[in-house]
Amino acid sequence: MQALLIAILVALTASAIIWKGSELLETASERLSAYYNLPPVVQGAIVVAVGSSFPELSTTVISTLLHGEFELGVAAIVGSAIFNILIIPGLSGLVSKEPLRVDRDIVYKEAQFYIISVAVLHLTFSFAAIYNPVAQTDGSIRGTMDRAIALIPLGLYFIYLFLQWQDTQDYEMVETEDEISPLKEWGRLALSLVIILVGVELLVRSALEMGAFFNTPSFLWGITVVAAGTSIPDAFVSVRAARQGRAVTSLANVLGSNIFDLLVCIPAGVLIAGSAVINYTVATPMMAALTAATLALFVVMRIGMNLNSKESVFLLILYLIFVAWMTAETFGFLDLIPGLPPTE
Repeated sequence: MQALLIAILVALTASAIIWKGSELLETASERLSAYYNLPPVVQGAIVVAVGSSFPELSTTVISTLLHGEFELGVAAIVGSAIFNILIIPGLSGLVSKEPLRVDRDIVYKEAQFYIISVAVLHLTFSFAAIYNPVAQTDGSIRGTMDRAIALIPLGLYFIYLFLQWQDTQDYEMVETEDEISPLKEWGRLALSLVIILVGVELLVRSALEMGAFFNTPSFLWGITVVAAGTSIPDAFVSVRAARQGRAVTSLANVLGSNIFDLLVCIPAGVLIAGSAVINYTVATPMMAALTAATLALFVVMRIGMNLNSKESVFLLILYLIFVAWMTAETFGFLDLIPGLPPTE
């Protein structure tokens, strides 16, 4: 019981650290975006999104290099993406004083490009299973993702950056009254990344301790607890932006973070390690769940071009259903995902 109490205390402390780090991150990104004359959608989708996705990037690289657990990194990334798509917009819509207004850039560019990103990552997994199959005796389908295959999603991310750069060319400059020191703000941004990394590491460790205390299988906390822990910076940034009435930045951060997670974080571990084995039997149902969550967000945003409180609650309920599904799969109550390790 003492170990559990310590883990809970560490989790609360880590949450406070992450909150401070995300606050610094948002301040630095806002000022840098103003200095470099970036549109709000680019600020949310690139500057804030990449910074708040730093924990996910670290998770994939560390799990692959230090522990040889690429599948754990993938599970955390996909779980984080589902958390971002359902929980963050849901919370943002509830805390906002009025329905979150959605512009056409979010619906017809960011959301649709994100759907393309999900499809391309699934194709990448498919290519690994087709062209580099790994023989198995348990009936599962596995394939090796090498550096050549990992370059496919990375290439798509460079296209995404190009499209965002095009937006900056059409954006009309807004004069700012404040004097902004870019060197100081870049330093603030770097400090915020370090703080976020420390906080997330503490949070993940506390989640592992609680998982061990309750004898929770690794897949379950990888797809839920670890995923949620690494998504806290995204949640804090988006919720704070929504409370301040900046709906575009709030939702663009969610979509931009997920695009970065899927197209950069997962391939990064492969590029550094040289290759990694994909469990296609597990990956495909997870990508299907991510696709369903993405379509749900896309539809509710398109209806009325806003996100109201009822739609926000709907998204939160969908995430609870996903967690219940993963729990049932892990403990053997369902068998829709062959090859999941049962609880001990």
